[in-house]
Amino acid sequence: MIIQNLENVESVISPLASVHPDAVIGEGVRIDPFAVIEADVVIGNGVHIQPHVHLCPGARIGNECVIFTGASIGAVPQDLKFGGENTLAIIGDRTMVREYVTVHRGTLARRRTVVGSDCLLMAYTHVAHDCIVGDHVILANAVQLGGHVEVDDWAIIGGLTGVHQFERVGKHAMVGAGFRVMKDVPPFALAGSQPLAFTGINSIGLRRRGFSEETIKTIDDVYRLIYQSGYNIGDGTAKAGEAFSHCEEARDIIEFIRTSKRGIIPTAR
Repeated sequence: MIIQNLENVESVISPLASVHPDAVIGEGVRIDPFAVIEADVVIGNGVHIQPHVHLCPGARIGNECVIFTGASIGAVPQDLKFGGENTLAIIGDRTMVREYVTVHRGTLARRRTVVGSDCLLMAYTHVAHDCIVGDHVILANAVQLGGHVEVDDWAIIGGLTGVHQFERVGKHAMVGAGFRVMKDVPPFALAGSQPLAFTGINSIGLRRRGFSEETIKTIDDVYRLIYQSGYNIGDGTAKAGEAFSHCEEARDIIEFIRTSKRGIIPTAR
């Protein structure tokens, strides 16, 4: 449900919903039967909360989101070190959270779990504590993000894929369905194969998002130098930095690799 003009639009809350009096509800919000909204919850304008949704303390829902049946936002993390501290689970504007998605709130490490704006979390997705998910991200059905995972803007992760804790998926990358992400996936990459490996660049996605053919070719050339020139990853990255310093996307790739703590996926054999 998207409301274009929210000024003075009354919210509609079912009498069969359980809404704590201390919850903050925006304008034009619809809360369906059997939803549970606890204290210390903030819901933005124009949000639709469907039946049996559970918004726990610390949930922050942006404007014009749709939270589908059975989703749970803000439950305490599955981390044995968690001591009950006040932390948040934040959902950005216009994000769609499908059936039975779970987004846990943060721990002392970051104090928040964040899902950005204009995202789609498909059914049964799990976003664990302290994850940072960027804008325009798609997590397909039953994607499972371990704690502290970072997924950058415009990334897509295929269904039934598990992402190990502390891993990172770069912007505009695409990970296929049914894989295990045990190393970082760099920006603009396609990731597939077993074990997970670099299989090319996400050229179709980049064209759809308006990247020029020249930029796409440069991205491809950067990865050829890193993966296929006979250098190891470190030397290939250094050579790419020298050769393509004029290109913003190349700099993004190089910075991602240089700051990777767990290493990046290898090339497919």
